[in-house]
Amino acid sequence: MFGRVLTKLGLGNIAATRAPIRVFLLDDDTRRHRWFTERFTGDYLDIAETAHEAIELLGANFYDAVFLDHDLLPEHYHAESNDDERTGFAVAVWLAANPQMQPSSTVVVHTRNADGAMRMVSELRNAGRPAEYVPFPMLSQKIKNYWQR
Repeated sequence: MFGRVLTKLGLGNIAATRAPIRVFLLDDDTRRHRWFTERFTGDYLDIAETAHEAIELLGANFYDAVFLDHDLLPEHYHAESNDDERTGFAVAVWLAANPQMQPSSTVVVHTRNADGAMRMVSELRNAGRPAEYVPFPMLSQKIKNYWQR
C-alpha cells in the first residue's frame, strides 16, 4: 500500500516501470480512442476506424497488443445481418489467414457485441492464434493486469 501511495505522488520506483509498447486499436468511437490513449500514455498507439485501415496497419507494423472492435459503423450496432466485410470480423479473418502477421501479439476483442466477439475469437483460435474476448466494461482491469505501468 505504501508503494502505491509513493507511486501516486510520483515518488515510486522508476525502475519498475515497463518499456513502451506498440498498441493497435480498431474502433470507430472517438471516445474510445481517447480512453485507450489515456490508458496507454507513453506507449505507441495506432488507431484504425475501418477494417480496411486496420489490415493496412497490421500488415505494415509490429504490435505488442491488438484490440479489435466488431461493430464499426452505426448501422452495424444491433444489426440483424453480420456484414462481415465491414466489421472487425474481417480483420479477425485476415489475421487468421496470415499467421506471419502479428505472431506474438496479444489479441483482445473488446466489443459490446458478444455474438460478434465470439465469432471473431473462434476464427482466431481455430487458426491457432491465442485471442480473448473482454467486454469493454471489464477492459480497464485487463489492461492493468497485462500492461501495468
